[in-house]
Amino acid sequence: MKRVFISDCEGPISKNDNAFEITSHFVPDGDKLFTVISRYDDVLADVLKRPHYEAGGTLKLILPFLRAYDVTDHKMQKFSAQSLVLISNVKDTLQHVRNIAYAFIVSTSYEHYIKTLCQALDFPYENTYYTKLNIGKHPITAEEKTKLREIAREITQMRIIEIPSEAKSIKDFSEKDQEAIRRLDEIFWKEIACMKVGRIFSEVNPVGGGKKAETVKDAVRKISVSLADVMYVGDSITDIEALRLVRKNKGLAVSFNGNQYAVKNAEIAILSEYSIVTAIIADVFCRFGKQQVLSLVEGWRREALKKSPTNKTLLSNLFKLYPKELPKVKIVTSENMEILSRESSEFRKKVRGEAIGRLG
Repeated sequence: MKRVFISDCEGPISKNDNAFEITSHFVPDGDKLFTVISRYDDVLADVLKRPHYEAGGTLKLILPFLRAYDVTDHKMQKFSAQSLVLISNVKDTLQHVRNIAYAFIVSTSYEHYIKTLCQALDFPYENTYYTKLNIGKHPITAEEKTKLREIAREITQMRIIEIPSEAKSIKDFSEKDQEAIRRLDEIFWKEIACMKVGRIFSEVNPVGGGKKAETVKDAVRKISVSLADVMYVGDSITDIEALRLVRKNKGLAVSFNGNQYAVKNAEIAILSEYSIVTAIIADVFCRFGKQQVLSLVEGWRREALKKSPTNKTLLSNLFKLYPKELPKVKIVTSENMEILSRESSEFRKKVRGEAIGRLG
């Protein structure tokens, strides 16, 4: 029986953060706007745990601003095609995985980006999950455009909220950050929510958090296999629930250049510029099972790999790409979790750039 390979898109497959890049390109000071909102998203999802709010909500919260600056579906599609940057050798990885497993991509990204990605990778679009969006169908008035541009300028002047370790409530934040959180609450859930364009908040549902976990369940239902047969690869806060689901059900949860959210919920952490490591882990998992993967990672050394049952072509490619020192691949434990989280977060910035790498 074939096993199941499910991967997040941005991070494990591509270097982009498409929504961040779209906002940066089309909105003045859009990089700062997106970063402030993204950190607010982390606060709502991971610290305050607002009812009915999912990680990845940034992709919903920025939409009124994109409408205010006349972003269209055509512009999003064209920009996505022009800006796509893939992780090195990921096309070969996915082709190899598709020969030995059922393969799916689960992404919080907008559908415009996923269509572009599938075309570039020759990956079946029907095996993807993404945030459905027809931005042009959401009406906006001239007055709302003016007001939203004013609000965007206000947000870009805000500080980026600092999340204290172990924070559980708004009282755990600094006074200035508490003020910022309350103001952002007002902006999104009172001011914009009351606008005509505010209906977009209830009509667009980003695939993040619990919704990603649901897509994993849907994928295994489609092919009638167990969650124990799933390898899930993620890298961010939107992958927490999917990683936890797969891990709880004895599948394999993997962080690829993940931030602290991904590493702390994964069993294996990969730090690599190349997708070849994902291919090797997936190959061993699909052909021999989870225990063999853990043994492989436990002895992640050149001589041990040569003696392992790993596909020899994949190993040869790995050694060519890393002639001296192998990329870091570790089993995540309570003892190494904190340092691995820091190392992986820093490596993530190196691979994807500082601005994208620091996003949740």
